[in-house]
Amino acid sequence: MRILIYSYNYHPEPIGIAPLMTELAEGLVARGHQLRVVTGMPNYPERRIYQGYQGRWYMTERRNDVTIQRSTLWIRGPHPNLVDRILLDASFVCTSMVHALKSWPPEVILATVPPLPIGLPASMLGWIRQCPVVLNVQDILPEAAVHVGLLKNKAMIGVFESLEKFAYHNAHTISVIADGFVDNLLQKGVPASKIVKISNWVDVNFIRPMPKEDNPFRAAHQLNNKFVVLYSGNIGLTQGLETVIEASVRLRHIPEIAFVIVGEPSAIHELRDYRKACGAPPVLLLPFQDREHLPDLLAGADVALVLQKHNVISFNMPSKIPLHLASGRPIVASVPATGTAAKAVKESGGGIVVPPEDAEALAAAILDLYKNPDKAEAFGRQGRQYAIEHYGFEQALDRYEALFEAVKASTGK
Repeated sequence: MRILIYSYNYHPEPIGIAPLMTELAEGLVARGHQLRVVTGMPNYPERRIYQGYQGRWYMTERRNDVTIQRSTLWIRGPHPNLVDRILLDASFVCTSMVHALKSWPPEVILATVPPLPIGLPASMLGWIRQCPVVLNVQDILPEAAVHVGLLKNKAMIGVFESLEKFAYHNAHTISVIADGFVDNLLQKGVPASKIVKISNWVDVNFIRPMPKEDNPFRAAHQLNNKFVVLYSGNIGLTQGLETVIEASVRLRHIPEIAFVIVGEPSAIHELRDYRKACGAPPVLLLPFQDREHLPDLLAGADVALVLQKHNVISFNMPSKIPLHLASGRPIVASVPATGTAAKAVKESGGGIVVPPEDAEALAAAILDLYKNPDKAEAFGRQGRQYAIEHYGFEQALDRYEALFEAVKASTGK
């Protein structure tokens, strides 16, 4: 089958949607399908176009038998305001259509949200090529932006709500990643027959439990014989990493406990300032590691952290949860108790949920696992088993492959 993935994010971006779409494309190619990806110049999470891609309007790459068609983007800098984000999305909508119309016509289009405006070019391409569009919803917009205070203007909220309705209406099928997404779409009048839940995945052969002894990440950062508490991932409006630094202050009397935060350099710089304001507790702040080193990074932890602020919309599902479960390390999730993230951690049996933005509760949970290694090991073991059974990459590939076949058959193509 000829499949086109329309995704703002793709390799070599290290976190979030990019690794997921890269694995999906390459997995489908390995099963004999023909894949091309329409995407932007890589820039996330730094919001700066990567070295080697700068100064170019368009380019086409070939990686692991996937054709990658890239277009330029309007990017202002690492801290975009609302207008900057709108212009960024608009630039992708406009420039990407040139590449989308090139090359062979697809039989199915998979368009990934965010960004929400991607529904416009994907729907137009589907109409021109007379092929169905599957909308892959990774976050519910604009509600997520409204909840964290990024989107406040009523007129702009109305515009984005119209874009949302347009995307849902024009998609043949909508794939979502969690039950909370299903409930949200049903409340908005989307027919149940149009919605399919396919959880995000993790390659459990790539991300796997490994010994902490002789771990390259630990050795490189003088963490041997330490109890390592790790946060790795996006540092933005929804996380509240200040809580981790505040928790480290409460545990600084135990020198064996080492806190490590890995994220984008600009955010790490801001956390250094906050760490200094808190009395400079011993929190190791590091930039993102290359993806090939991710298994060592995750395996180097004793405890993995998942954080959300209290105002994060309830159905937000961090992609790091399957990764940490697969690594066999216990999770401490500082997240809203009624949200999708809390539900995922509780159902997996792979960790503890504590109230968000509560440094005292976070420190207490970490201390509990430090004092009870058997409990921590049990969480890690249960989480790993749950990841194999519920987040396996091959199961996800099976479901997407079946979905594309069914969509294609229903349109008579």
